[in-house]
Parts: sequence; C-alpha cells; structure tokens
Amino acid sequence: MNVRKDFFATLAGIIIVGLLIGALAATLQKNGNPANMGVCVACFTRDIAGALGLHRAGIVQYLRPEVPAFCLGAFLAALVFREFRPRTGSAPAVRFILGMFAMIGALVFLGCPWRALLRLAGGDWNAILGLVGLIVGITIGVQFLKGGFNLGRSYPARSLAGLAMPFVMFVLLVLAALYPQFGEAGKAALFRSTKGPGAASAPVVLSILVGLVVGFLAQRTRFCTVGGIRDAILMRDFHLLSGVIAFLIAAFALNLIYGQFNAGFTLGTNEAGEVIKQPAAHTNAWLNFGGMVLAGLSFTLAGGCPGRQVFLSGEGDGDAAVFVLGMLTGAAVAHNFLMVATQPTAPYIVVIGLIVVAVIGLLGREKLSLGR
Repeated sequence: MNVRKDFFATLAGIIIVGLLIGALAATLQKNGNPANMGVCVACFTRDIAGALGLHRAGIVQYLRPEVPAFCLGAFLAALVFREFRPRTGSAPAVRFILGMFAMIGALVFLGCPWRALLRLAGGDWNAILGLVGLIVGITIGVQFLKGGFNLGRSYPARSLAGLAMPFVMFVLLVLAALYPQFGEAGKAALFRSTKGPGAASAPVVLSILVGLVVGFLAQRTRFCTVGGIRDAILMRDFHLLSGVIAFLIAAFALNLIYGQFNAGFTLGTNEAGEVIKQPAAHTNAWLNFGGMVLAGLSFTLAGGCPGRQVFLSGEGDGDAAVFVLGMLTGAAVAHNFLMVATQPTAPYIVVIGLIVVAVIGLLGREKLSLGR
C-alpha cells in the first residue's frame, strides 16, 4: 500500500492541502499579487487573455504564470501516480459554452469561487452576496443533476490528445518567464499592464513554484470549491468542503498576520469625499449575486470549479481543456463587449446567460435529449 498516495484521500489530507493553498494565496498577495487576489483562476485567465491581445482592457493584461503552473503541477502529479489518462468526447462544444458563461458570470462578480473566499478572508463583505449566489447557482445545478443531467461519458484517447493542454501551458509558462516584448513601443508579442491589477504581480519564480505545488496537491486531493458545496448538498458528503473551509481559515489567518484584512463593503472615503471601493470589487448587490449564480450553475453542470478544470486538463482530460479554452474566450468576450462588473451590458448578459445555461440543463437531461 502506498501510504503517501492514500493520505491525500483522507480528511486530514484535504484539510492540510486546503490550509496550505489558502496560506499560499495570501502569501502571493503579500509578495505583490493584487489585493484580495492572491490566486484567482478566473481573473488570472482574464489577464492571460489580455496579455495575448484577446481583449484591450489595458489594466488587466499580464501573462500570469500561476495558471499554466497549476496545469503542469497536476500533470506531474498524474504522471508520478500513474493517473495520466487521456480522455475526451463528452460534449466538448457544450463545455466550451459553459466555460464562456462561467467566466462571464465570474467577471460580473469580479472573481472565481477561490477569489470569492479570498475577498471574504480579506474583509470584503461584497463577497458574501457573491458566495450566496454561488451556493444558489450550485443548488440549481444539483437539481438538474438529480433530474438526470449529464454531458455523456468521455472515451479513452491517444496520448497526443492528453498532452495537448500541458504542452500549451508549458509554452505559456516559458513566455511568462521570458515575457517577450518587441516592435514599436513594445506593442508586439505580449501585452503588459503598467497600472491597475495587471501591473501587480509576485516574483515570477515564486508564482511558478506556488503554482506547481498547488497544482500537484490539488490533483492528488481533488480539491474543488464547487465540488465541495455540490457534494454537501447532493450527498451530504463534507469531505471536499472541509478543504474549502480550511482554505478560507488559512487565508483569513494569514491576512490578519500580514495586515491585509480590511473589513467593510468599501474602504471609506478619501479627502474629496469619494468612496474608496474594496480592491477590484463593486457594491452592486444584484450583480454580485447574479453573476455568481450564473458562474455556480455553469461550473456545476461542467463538473467543477475553474481550478479543478485546469487540474483535470493537466491529467489528460480533453473535455476540461475545452472548458478552460471556453473560459479564455469568455474573458475576451466579456471585456470586449463591456460585460464586466457594473459595465452597461452586464445585467443583460447575466439574464441571457442564465437562460442559455438553464436550457443546457434541461436539454442535457437524458429523458429530454433530442434525437433519442
């Protein structure tokens, strides 16, 4: 029996890994990552889209190394423990659409489930409504699952299919380390913000190391925020949720130690009487709630939070890879069509997204599948 392998499946294993990920996230913030955004798969994927020129929001353009490192850490874990199993074929086009709307919903709120917890751990009370929305979205998704929703089975594939996403992520990691910029005024190759969240970053080496460690451990424990809430609602199984709670506790404790805890819906007012918002946040309650309902529902139907999707893509899951590419596209669409936070089209896209994803949920039930 492999003791090390079995440990990751225990309650102690998931709690320890949750504590470690929460502590590392707060530490990345302490070392330069944006405030209340030590780790955010949605925001970081959005920044990567900007770095690649897929959107033109100048304050959120940086090829963050954490996301590709997550994938490669999971890839290494899957190889070491012989769990690299290339597979694909489970409604990839639908997963792409779910990835897009999951990202759009997350960017209306301004954060993935991980960042919702980190915002709460940093004292941003706007995250409370976001987390309530996430739970509501997951609860709705659970009802679809109970009604027979599934995206079909995936099938074993050749190694080439499973290696595609790790290869792409390796290329991105190399680019993140080298960060080539050339052409007139450095406007070719990768874009890089000079102000705003995109200009804030931890040292590249630290980000890569943290990303590899988190990816490795998360692959072993199946760490997933959405999965934790889903399992608690659907099966009264609190194993994954224990790790999520540990993540929140560790981030909160480290924020207190680092002096990164600032409680309130806002940070007060400046000398001119203007309200100072929490970092990369807004106070529109309905959009905070609605954006995360959309994200939670989309993640549940797709089978996991954005971090989990990245980890799965590292262990050879081509369907998760398609979802991740959908998130990347959704980030570009959200910024190019002004769907982020309280921008003009945000309320409309939340409603449209909920309708589209609900239709997917209905048609994805086995008894209602067309053509059967």
